[in-house]
Amino acid sequence: MNKAELVESISKVTQATKADTERMLDAFLDVVSKNIKKKDGVKLVGFGTFATSNRKARVGRNPQTGEEISIPARKVPVFRPGKELKELVK
Repeated sequence: MNKAELVESISKVTQATKADTERMLDAFLDVVSKNIKKKDGVKLVGFGTFATSNRKARVGRNPQTGEEISIPARKVPVFRPGKELKELVK
């Protein structure tokens, strides 16, 4: 499902216009992104948690040459599904 399909599905359920639904979805994504950037994260009980995680520096390998390369440490966004979402997927 892409963004346009998501907007259409939400607008059908909420009976809001597609334009209003898209603005709400954009606002949600903006708030989540800003909170993740501030390292606060967003916890939606039953659905999941949006947060950041630290990856350690490590040694990798160039698949073309086999040469070892150094991969630096970095922060990455993560999503941890909640219990209800996990149960729904089972």
